[in-house]
Amino acid sequence: MKVPKLGGVPKDQPWTPADATHTIRAIAKSARLSLVSTRHAREQMRERDLIMSDVLYVLKQGFVFDDPQESTRPGLHKYAVQSRSPNSGSRTVRVVAIPDANRCQIKIVTVMWVDR
Repeated sequence: MKVPKLGGVPKDQPWTPADATHTIRAIAKSARLSLVSTRHAREQMRERDLIMSDVLYVLKQGFVFDDPQESTRPGLHKYAVQSRSPNSGSRTVRVVAIPDANRCQIKIVTVMWVDR
């Protein structure tokens, strides 16, 4: 799958952590962003008193440190993005997401605390 030019060179997935950080941030900051979340992710956010703007903040400001995992959709991978958010206090939030740069979409799979 080709990544549209979002401030960088198009690359197929899987991406390196650095490329994933750059591309996920670009998608998250796009005016065309379509953000989708699983029921599990919404439940995890509710349990942690986090809101969608916290998740979006993590996607816009966070870092991917680990290699991706394959997702069930061919050509797409899951990436763990982490950062503190406005409502997380001193705790770091990890958002597992499946970015689709061609559709300018990010699917939120789960949301968790890094220290757990």
